[in-house]
Amino acid sequence: MSRAKFDAQGRLDRGPPVAVIDIGSNSVRVVIYEGLTRSPTALFNEKTLCGLGREVQSTGLLAVDAVEKALSVLKRYRALCDAIGVKKAFAIATAACRDAKNGPGFIALAERILRIEIDVLSGAREAELTGFGVISGVHHADGVVGDLGGGSLELIDVHGARAGRGLTRPLGGLALADISAKSLKKAEKFVKRTLGELPLLRACRDRSFYAVGGTWRALARLHMWQTGYPLHVMHGYAIAADEALEFARLVHKVDVETLSNIEVVANARRPLLGYAALVLEHVLRIGEPRQVVFSALGVREGLLYSLLKDKEKKKDALMETARDLNRLRARSPRHGEDLMQWTDRFMATSGLDETAEEHRLRYAACLLADIGWRAHPDYRGEQALNIIAHGGFIAVDHPGRAYLALAVFYRHVGLVVGDETSPRLRELASTRMIDRARVLGAALRLAYVVSAATPGVLMRTPLAVERSRLALHLPRELAALAGERVLNRLRALARLVGREPVMLMG
Repeated sequence: MSRAKFDAQGRLDRGPPVAVIDIGSNSVRVVIYEGLTRSPTALFNEKTLCGLGREVQSTGLLAVDAVEKALSVLKRYRALCDAIGVKKAFAIATAACRDAKNGPGFIALAERILRIEIDVLSGAREAELTGFGVISGVHHADGVVGDLGGGSLELIDVHGARAGRGLTRPLGGLALADISAKSLKKAEKFVKRTLGELPLLRACRDRSFYAVGGTWRALARLHMWQTGYPLHVMHGYAIAADEALEFARLVHKVDVETLSNIEVVANARRPLLGYAALVLEHVLRIGEPRQVVFSALGVREGLLYSLLKDKEKKKDALMETARDLNRLRARSPRHGEDLMQWTDRFMATSGLDETAEEHRLRYAACLLADIGWRAHPDYRGEQALNIIAHGGFIAVDHPGRAYLALAVFYRHVGLVVGDETSPRLRELASTRMIDRARVLGAALRLAYVVSAATPGVLMRTPLAVERSRLALHLPRELAALAGERVLNRLRALARLVGREPVMLMG
């Protein structure tokens, strides 16, 4: 939809919004995205727990009341898409609809309501799309993806941009409760036997297991709160495999209502937590991964990713999101690009080694460096830190988020105050990454007093380490930019890299 219609400067012109309606075994959800892009942003997201799959294993049918509820919800979702101006909507259905005898009849009614065709995914196709979702949201993904829904568990191996051959098994929470007549002991026997037959899981050894699905995310949220984790962002949350195994065993062995902080899990999710923990426990025992990484991106985002052209798929999703924020919030988006080149020369001459991932994060930080400029000067650093730490970034892990947030924070407030602020966030980053954030923050702090966020200035005022000196070069026509404030910030950066600060004119 055109910007003129909304008069919304906080929106990017991506063309008409795109919607995905996901008819799952437990929840029915609509997500309306700003557009079809490498890093899609949700304009609207709503789910309703309908429980379509709660009786499919025992009766072979979608429950009548669940069907009525789902159809009512779909009417609302169609109306929302019409109101928002969605021109292209996709609808998918998963295990409950493909397995139930009355699934085709329900799908026919749903298609009339939605006025679009619903793609009833095979288990292999659902696994593939979930794999694409993880590939789209995890930088250089490597491991096995598991998507635990209400009706089934999909598994697929991913490496880089490649997804292997997927498979499905009836191990979703609703399916297990139905198969076992709500007995966790019976469910455990079925889970152990079913997962033990899968060679794919053994390919996970010493790699990552990517956990997708609402009930596994609920487990992760509970773990976050019980351990006092400092960043409540689900995507990219990682737990060492042995710790995840111990936690899963605890949740599946006890009455979940007795667990501390259980209130952070929605009431409707709690009855399924034990089954989700049970499946995770046996995945970890059999697969022996190095870590569990929770992904907020799954089948819906995988569908959108599959629709992109190859050129778009190859783009870095973190950099695309950083560029979007730079365009929406910075005084001059071009200045962010200048910072990338300006810091290139400084880093190349500084003697500080930089990995490919650190280089990538530095570029992202340059693009994000000015997103807090409209805030009150006393709070720019804090606001920028919170936006970055809690923003909708993908393709970055939590230590990377901490680095980005701290580097931009230091760019605003300097280093003395910065060392006393946000100690919890700094727990996520290594000593090396904190040191790099301080150096980059000091360099950005210098760049802004030299250039006043004006594009083109930094390209004419290079910064480089020259033997024992950190030299800022000011050409004759820009020599008047020199001043005490510039020198003070040059001194602060020079101290961090152990050099003598000098400003060279002409």
